[in-house]
Amino acid sequence: MYLIVGLGNPGARYVNTRHNIGFDVIDALCAKFDIKLNKSKCKSVFGEGHINGEKVVAAKPQTFMNLSGEAVSELKSRYKTENSEIIIIYDDVSLPVGKLRVRPKGSAGGHNGVKSVILNLSSDEFPRVKIGVGAPPHPDYDLADYVLGRFGKDEIETLIPVAVRAIGAVEEIIANGCESAMNKFN
Repeated sequence: MYLIVGLGNPGARYVNTRHNIGFDVIDALCAKFDIKLNKSKCKSVFGEGHINGEKVVAAKPQTFMNLSGEAVSELKSRYKTENSEIIIIYDDVSLPVGKLRVRPKGSAGGHNGVKSVILNLSSDEFPRVKIGVGAPPHPDYDLADYVLGRFGKDEIETLIPVAVRAIGAVEEIIANGCESAMNKFN
């Protein structure tokens, strides 16, 4: 069984922001595999379903980004998953807009949501799908303002196919492991 968690912030204020791209991918994944986000426990909204015959739980933490690990930890306990079965999807400012990077483990890279997941799992060893949202326009630009900002029209066109690719990466991790997904999607 796999736990697929998209990181983001709950509430209308954060819809379509760079920091919520993990939520956007979860919504697209749920639409593709007919998974209903109809449960509200473990500090998350989530739903159960199947991807290519494998049971999955798709989730969006409701803790706000900086406490995402609390929700991931509670879901892990509820479903008794191993860290290798937890796939985290999130935004990455170090990657160009629309670039995808799959990793089996690693540091938080300055991402507070991932820091929280690492802290709460006591490990940095879990698969992740990072989606590039680009860097702020200049070095003095406030990073929080940037990631909580919305995409420009030209960026949205670049991002439309990335959700499809991110879902493909999740499918590949489930079917053939993280190494295979890295070879196909990085």
